[in-house]
Parts: sequence; structure tokens; C-alpha cells
Amino acid sequence: MLSVKAALTVLSLGLAASLGALAAGSVMMARRVVTPARREPDTRILALDTAAQTITLSRTPDTGLPGRYGLFTTGTADYIKLGSVLSEDATSVKRKLLTHVGSDARLEPEAAFSGWYFDRPEQLHLPFTPELIGSTVGPCPAWLFPAGDGETWVIQVHGRGTTRAECLRAVPLFHGLGITSLVVSYRNDGEAPRSRTGTYALGDTEWRDVDAAVGFARRRGARRIIIMGWSMGGAIALQLSLNSAHRDAIAGLILESPVVDWRVVLEYHAKAERVPGAVSRFAMSALQSEWAAPLARTGGPISLDRLDIVSRAAELRHPILILHSDDDGFVPSDASHDLVTARPDLVELQVFEVARHTKLWNYDQERWSDSIRAWLERQGLTAT
Repeated sequence: MLSVKAALTVLSLGLAASLGALAAGSVMMARRVVTPARREPDTRILALDTAAQTITLSRTPDTGLPGRYGLFTTGTADYIKLGSVLSEDATSVKRKLLTHVGSDARLEPEAAFSGWYFDRPEQLHLPFTPELIGSTVGPCPAWLFPAGDGETWVIQVHGRGTTRAECLRAVPLFHGLGITSLVVSYRNDGEAPRSRTGTYALGDTEWRDVDAAVGFARRRGARRIIIMGWSMGGAIALQLSLNSAHRDAIAGLILESPVVDWRVVLEYHAKAERVPGAVSRFAMSALQSEWAAPLARTGGPISLDRLDIVSRAAELRHPILILHSDDDGFVPSDASHDLVTARPDLVELQVFEVARHTKLWNYDQERWSDSIRAWLERQGLTAT
């Protein structure tokens, strides 16, 4: 009997330790999901030829993509524009520089490849004004690019771990169609004010800051408002569509590489990083739990059910255009496909390949622009 009790004691202690490790790992994963991340280097500069104006990068799934991109650097330049691929092999990619880099330039090897392309509004050579949007967390900076008669606006919402400059690529297209662009920030993105916790709610609260921008647009004369969301900005746009008091003014949504169901995204990354299934499931439970909120620093439960738009598809009322690459590599396109299946009457999906995450404009600007332009025309939203 004593040996049995001893065995049970050891087993209980081992089980407690295992459960403790599971809980700790899950809470850390949950915290990682909601914590705004700094931009991390994802490639290396292997060579810089200032005479030929070329740069050679270590090969990644992104650095070999066709098209125009940006590169975050450190040294004498913090951001440079990249053109077409000139040559490549199994480990490196040589690209044309579209930003002139002088012979005295000194760039550190670590760099981050980007789909931004434009990193400042002045680079668009369009009239704009800096604005502040009053929200419940404080004034959120925005850029306003007026166009047309001022009655049709698009509000651009950037994604997770980035800022509003991500959206600048889209402004010239809308401007050419006579549509005013408002490029906004939201809580905890590094430009807008912090919330009490300083963490993301994955769209569950951020939509309120964009809703304030909708109110701003209406006060400035907007009668029809399009919401364009990139990546997590898509999740924010969808929450806005479902919850806004200004729903009657929203004419439609354009979603670029959007998060439609966070469970799909979290499960994808857990598998990619070989996180045990029990840990990822417990982490998703922690995100939604009151008990884990102080440890995960979420500020309160985040309802993944509320953020699952496929299961809430019947509630949608605005026309939606989705642009998504089937090899996105960060936000799987599965939920985008599921949403168009659930609501073919409202949702149109333009499927890309090769383009990767939020780099559809960079990869095929003509098709990307034509898809948006044609959809806007079908919705009667172009001003020209």
C-alpha cells in the first residue's frame, strides 16, 4: 500500500509539473500573439554594388519574389526601394536598387524585406494633410488625401506589427478614381496612443478607433465609405462592419490578405513552429479566459468566436472584395475561401498565387488595381 501511495504521489507531482509547464507555455504563446512586435530582420545584405546600383540579399521565400518592394536597413539609410530580380541562385538574390545609394553608404548586414514600397506620404506626390482622429484612447494620427467631390472615401487600416505607411500603395489608385483616402492608425500600433495594457485585441477593440475615423469622415462630408483592411486590418474592418453605429454609411469592404478567423491563423503558426497541439489549444483558451488575462496581458478575454467571421457570415450586410494569395505564408487563405462559400451573394474573392502576404500589389500591381477598380465600378463607387 505504501508503495502504491508513493507511486501515486510521484505521479501526481509529475502530472502537476506537466500541467504547470503546459499552462506556462500556453500563456507565453497567448502573450506573444497579443504583444506588438518590433520589426525583426529576416534577410541579410550579402553585397552592395553602388556603381551598378544593385544589392544582393540572402534568399528567403520573399526576397526572390518578382516586383517592387522595400528593405528596412540600418546604417546610412533606414529604408531603400528594390526593383526587379537580376539574378539568383540557391542562397542569394540580386535585385536592382530603385533608391539611389551613394558610394559612401554603409549598411549593416541585417535587414527586413517589406511590401510597403512607399514609406512616407510625400513620396506619392499627392496633396495630403496630417490629421488627428479623436478616439476613446486619445488622438490617433492619420493622413488625409482628398480627391473627387469628397463624398466617397476609403479608410485604410494597416495590419499587425506595422503602421499606416503599409497602406500608402493603395492611395494613388483611389485618388485616380476620385475617392478620398484616409490612412489611419489605431491603439498600440506605435503611432496611436497605448491602451491600458499596450497589447492587441486582434480587432476586438481596435475597430472602435477606426469607427471614430468613420465618424470623422462623415463630419467632413463623406456619404459613402469603403473600409480597406490589410491582414489584421481585415479583422478590424470586419468587426467594424458588424458593430459600427455608422453601418449605414459603409458602402463596402476591401480586404487584402485578411484575417477572417483567428483560429485558422493561430493553428497554422503553431504547426509551422511545431508547437504541441495541447499547448496551442490551451493558448487559445487562455486568450479567451478571464483568469489568464493578467498573465497574458490581454486586458480581458478576447472572444475568438466573435472574431470568427465565417461562423458569423449570416450577419454580414456589406459587399466585400477579398484579395488573397493561396501561398500567403502568414495568414492562410482557407477562411477567405470559406467566407465566399458561405456568402457568395456578398463576397468576391480574387485568388493570387506566389504573391505571399500583403505583397499582392508588389507582385502584380496591374491585376491588383484592375480587380479593385472593377469591383468599385460594379458597386457604383467610382467618382470618375
